[in-house]
Amino acid sequence: MAFTLQLNAKGPDFDLPGVDGKRYSLGSFKNSKILIIVFSCNHCPFVIGSEDRMNKLFADYSPKGVTMVAINSNEAEGHPTDSFEHMVQRAKDKNFRFPYVRDDSQQVAVAYGALRTPHFYVFDAGRRLVYTGRGVDSPRDASRVTVNDLADALEDHLAGRPVRRPKTNPIGCNVKWDGQDQHWMPADACDLV
Repeated sequence: MAFTLQLNAKGPDFDLPGVDGKRYSLGSFKNSKILIIVFSCNHCPFVIGSEDRMNKLFADYSPKGVTMVAINSNEAEGHPTDSFEHMVQRAKDKNFRFPYVRDDSQQVAVAYGALRTPHFYVFDAGRRLVYTGRGVDSPRDASRVTVNDLADALEDHLAGRPVRRPKTNPIGCNVKWDGQDQHWMPADACDLV
């Protein structure tokens, strides 16, 4: 599984512009016990179905030292609603409390091995990966959610326990890669489990 960041690996640094006019890197979150990085976008129905849950999760866990940043790496020429300008509007419309940043070069998506939108990565205080995969088992339809793997991972880690399911398959649209068909994925990209 060479494509996706491995468990216990350090999170690759980045320097990306946020919709709030600030720039963000791993250092921007140095005081957080846990950092969630989610590869997201504006148009994917799996992301749209997850946004309210992401807002609630951030509100529930930020008092416990958890922070989150959403990264949009989708190419915007074939998917214009993923442009930075549309990101600014989406963050306003959905009242995001967490930073939403743009990875125009797609280098951050490659460094992390982002497979789908949404794809969640949970890092400990030393920024080592403790969980990667889906948020819930039904990201498009909240009424069908039976498992919240992301919240379970946070609860386990905050309690000092090993994460019981540290890898799940992200559920969503594939990242939209520049110069490729919209369904294309790198040859070494595969399911996590």
